[in-house]
Amino acid sequence: MGLTSNKVLVLAVLSAVLLFAGTVWLWPRLARRGWRAVSGRIGLLLGTQLALFAAVGLAANQAFGFYASWADLFGQEKDQGVVVDHTPGGGPLEVTGSRRVPGAGGAPPRAGGRIQQVEIVGRTTRIATPAYVYLPPEYFQPRYRTHRFPAAVVLTGYPGTASALVEKLHYPRTALELAREGRAKPMILVMLRPTVAPPRDTECVDIPGGPQTESFFAKDLPDALRSHYRVAEKAGGLGIIGNSTGGYCALKIALHHPGVYAAGAGLSAYYKAPIDATTGDLFQGDKALRNRADLWWYLAHMPAPDTSLLVSSSKRGETNYKDTLRFIERVKDTGRTGISSIVLESGGHNFNTWRREIPAALEWMSGRLAGR
Repeated sequence: MGLTSNKVLVLAVLSAVLLFAGTVWLWPRLARRGWRAVSGRIGLLLGTQLALFAAVGLAANQAFGFYASWADLFGQEKDQGVVVDHTPGGGPLEVTGSRRVPGAGGAPPRAGGRIQQVEIVGRTTRIATPAYVYLPPEYFQPRYRTHRFPAAVVLTGYPGTASALVEKLHYPRTALELAREGRAKPMILVMLRPTVAPPRDTECVDIPGGPQTESFFAKDLPDALRSHYRVAEKAGGLGIIGNSTGGYCALKIALHHPGVYAAGAGLSAYYKAPIDATTGDLFQGDKALRNRADLWWYLAHMPAPDTSLLVSSSKRGETNYKDTLRFIERVKDTGRTGISSIVLESGGHNFNTWRREIPAALEWMSGRLAGR
């Protein structure tokens, strides 16, 4: 049974309940002196605590999508990371599975869209990563057979799982509903982790001697998408959006590569790459690289790019609120880069908050992207 299986969660909850009941029932018999009684009490208390901890941890993982599997949890994930594709003529994108859009019922693709699970290999960076691609119903309709669609790259936080963007944050379902209501254009969504070399948090940086993550998102990923899907080729057809770490990546990549991404949205984003145990030394002493990854420095010292940005926060519950207000003013001072915001009265750094922001963010994104 997988880490995210409901059966595992139910088993953990039942174990905790049974151990708690057993502790209450057996405690009078163990309320004596002697090593056996003391060992029994310790065993019951320890077992109950461990079961409660496991149940709470599994429930939290179900809610927030921190880890996708047992191997992911224990840092033993083997089918992701930086690889070299030695296959002659191997394509940059391979479809490995397909499924219906949650909420679309049993509708065929031309009515309910489709989600494809894919493997993407960067031609220049040799980074390989799994992703989910949402294709809107129009993609399968005969009258759109020559149409190239706008697309948005959607990034999770760290560590995050790409499946959480589908199952927990409801990006495909939301995009489908917005298009049906006429509030957004039909868009392709490409959903993946910014952590393309797990378990390391690369912060979408081209690390000297390490993963060239920014180049993957700026060059390899757009090329792979356009080689396989009918994604708009002209400038203005591609956007990027993410939450938390993914939000920082989205803003940075849109600022650094305005000719590739016409819009970038950072939900609960921060504005400077952290350095901690999960990232390691991202810059290897390269001051110019460190400055470039600092959005405050970039806006103050580099020419203002012609792109559009969206940021979000909440007055109560988010730690980035004051920084977000400062960031808005800093972008406004450039006089060229567009800036918009979503500010909630209250909302923490969690899925519930982002679900409240995603419809407006996708509607905003749609208004800034063009198809053909």
